[in-house]
Amino acid sequence: MRALVSGGSSGIGAAASLRLAEAALARGERPMIAVCGNDTNGGQEEVVRSIKSLGGTAIALAGDLGDPDAPGQLVEAVVAEFGGLDALVANAGVANPGAMCDVSLEDWDAMFAVNLRGPWLLAKASYPHLKSSRGAACFTSSMSGQLPHAGSGAYSPSKAALTMLAQTLALEWAPDGIRVNVVSPGMTHTRMTEKMYEDPSIKKAREDIIPLARIGEPIDIANVIEFLVSPLAGYVTGQDICVDGGFSKSILSHIPGRPSSK
Repeated sequence: MRALVSGGSSGIGAAASLRLAEAALARGERPMIAVCGNDTNGGQEEVVRSIKSLGGTAIALAGDLGDPDAPGQLVEAVVAEFGGLDALVANAGVANPGAMCDVSLEDWDAMFAVNLRGPWLLAKASYPHLKSSRGAACFTSSMSGQLPHAGSGAYSPSKAALTMLAQTLALEWAPDGIRVNVVSPGMTHTRMTEKMYEDPSIKKAREDIIPLARIGEPIDIANVIEFLVSPLAGYVTGQDICVDGGFSKSILSHIPGRPSSK
């Protein structure tokens, strides 16, 4: 399993990098994971050390996906190191909340550059290598890309566009044997959301409206990513799996006066 994971320094990306390595070893394969981040940092190096301690191979690569040259350079470095590519996990993303009419042109462009253009360029650069290996790609979108999220600024539109990008690639690449899927996390405890969940009242209020009654952890998302790029999902492509503890399907239960199962 030769994989490139963007946004691999922490949170979902770090968990996915480790999960890919563990699953590959369990299948008797040699994991070779490129843990990519905006810059090389301690978290990224820790993920690399953890994969190596399992018996896998891992490298840390730095590249700002807002830079149009970075995606191609990352793929080129991975292929040079590993001799090919079996899986692309386009996970890196940024958020900058705000009312839509308050979003500046610069902020809009910066959000789309990282959340949409970067994954698109990663995919373009990865395509010939995934075609050669008949590999798979998984894009990390968001529950906010499935449902409109007021106050999210350009985040919700960029993630909705990312989902459509991935599903379009799924159709275009299917004749080449490449599978492309999307995972859309719901409320998840990551470095990006850590400060919010430090407030116990917010954490409890959110848990109360999630059917499974807890905030998601990075491993919850990583497990789905690993499945989608693994042989177990060999007949799955073009899908968007929302990993949110049932929240997005529970909207009718919040209508006052509706029947309740409780």
